[in-house]
Amino acid sequence: MASAVISDTTDIKDRAKGFGIIGASFGFGFVFGPAISALTVGFGIAVPFIIAGVIALLSVFLTAFLLPETNKNIGKVKNAKIFDFKKLVTEILNKNLGMTFLISLIYSFAFGIYIFSFQPFAIKILNLSTNGISEIFTMFGVIGLISQGFILPRVIKKLNEKKLLIYSFFFITLSFFAVFFVKQVLYFVLVSIVLSFSNSFIGPLIQTILSKESDEKSQGTILGLNSSYISLGSIFGPVAGGFLAIFYIPLPFLLAGFTLFICMLLSIRVIHLERIKKESAF
Repeated sequence: MASAVISDTTDIKDRAKGFGIIGASFGFGFVFGPAISALTVGFGIAVPFIIAGVIALLSVFLTAFLLPETNKNIGKVKNAKIFDFKKLVTEILNKNLGMTFLISLIYSFAFGIYIFSFQPFAIKILNLSTNGISEIFTMFGVIGLISQGFILPRVIKKLNEKKLLIYSFFFITLSFFAVFFVKQVLYFVLVSIVLSFSNSFIGPLIQTILSKESDEKSQGTILGLNSSYISLGSIFGPVAGGFLAIFYIPLPFLLAGFTLFICMLLSIRVIHLERIKKESAF
């Protein structure tokens, strides 16, 4: 896991920057992936898939032969089940990490709703073409690349991760509510810019908070659990979005907005619990 490698190789003060670089790398892919696809699909509809497969194989090769082992605690943590659904339930109740796990689960559920809802909304409400949709995804990639690679490392020096997480959820919540009412492409693009900036902070911030609240030996396990919660949210989010879209295409964005509002409230609760913990320590 790339996240575990970042945790193993960065100091606590640089961890948010490290996770931001991972996010920026995904943004880089969103910028150049659609462009490569558009340039090569003319040679055959399967060509972009072949290129994607070659790039994936290259990443496997680089990981297997060039990436050094970063886990200094191999053998110090007892082996666990490959699939432990009971642990997924019990970790939500963990007094130190449970609230952050719950935020990650609910957030990924909301974004799963968005992933499903974007295309039918773009085609049937905004009347965008295939190229128009590709351009918007490229815009998402550019914003993610800039915000995670350059802005996040600077902002995190002035605000702690948990406060920045609250602000990010506030703006992304407003963005989803705004999309519900938007019917014109220009306004949708403006709202999407705000959404992209605020959303690009959330993943790295959650990972940073989890890595700081877990001990060195357990960071790989904790970040792996977080990935499981993200996967669960990504499974059920599109299902909920698809069901609501049957009645009214923009309706899923309203649900996503309310869901993210809950994430913001939970983030405020995390700070409150941290303050109580510090006071009780004295």
